[in-house]
Amino acid sequence: MSRPAPWRLARETYPKHEVKQTRFQDLDTMGHLNNVAYAALFEDARVRMNQELGRVSRGKMAEGTFRAVVARNEINYLAEGSFPEDVDIGIGIGRIGNRSFEMLSAAFQSGQCIATCDTTIVMTDLKGENLPADFVDRLKKVLVTGG
Repeated sequence: MSRPAPWRLARETYPKHEVKQTRFQDLDTMGHLNNVAYAALFEDARVRMNQELGRVSRGKMAEGTFRAVVARNEINYLAEGSFPEDVDIGIGIGRIGNRSFEMLSAAFQSGQCIATCDTTIVMTDLKGENLPADFVDRLKKVLVTGG
């Protein structure tokens, strides 16, 4: 695996940001954030982005939206994360396809990118139909910059 492109490591690439508290239980035996903690931090930011996009309401699929699943989730660990410092998760939309879209995110501590996460989300229902046009319009409003 190669290191992510430089634009992926810049905080300003991402249109949305969530500051997350780290927890003592997020540490591994080496004293840094473990891989499960990174996955949970990125997942929480994705869920909140889906809420903003109108797909999720109170942790459940919003009425009138489409069903979709995570088809791919790739985390690149770039540096050690620490406790008790907060993690700033930057997130936005990368590629938009006919029946799928990609959420790109990065975790920052002390201004340094410590990990990136690429998640592909794919529609599972409405076979033969594309992502709804109004939803695609909302995705376009939070595209990442760069690349």
